[in-house]
Amino acid sequence: MPDDRTNKVSCSNYTYELEIPFEIFSGKWVPSIIWTLSKEDKRFGELKKAMPKVTPKVLSQQLRMLERYGIVNRKAYPEVPPVVVYSLTNIGKKAIPLFENMNEWGAEYLEIREAGYHC
Repeated sequence: MPDDRTNKVSCSNYTYELEIPFEIFSGKWVPSIIWTLSKEDKRFGELKKAMPKVTPKVLSQQLRMLERYGIVNRKAYPEVPPVVVYSLTNIGKKAIPLFENMNEWGAEYLEIREAGYHC
């Protein structure tokens, strides 16, 4: 996320609160990360395996951003090799119904488009 946008969520410059989730969930891989973590907690490698097209750098950046926003929790265990587990926070879990609704909407949209209708 560009530096000029990193603190946007904490600002009061929004016209509507609706802008906040769009800002937080705007990263290309953010919906996939949240959707994957909604099923169960995952280690970094498990997340990467679930999203093979994302680079480790981008996955790491988006996880850090979600952690800063309080959507994802990162728990490191002092083991060798190090074990880090990612999970959704309580506020992150509250976003799951939004994602379920968007998934349903997306499926319906595809059906309409495939049937030749213009939305």
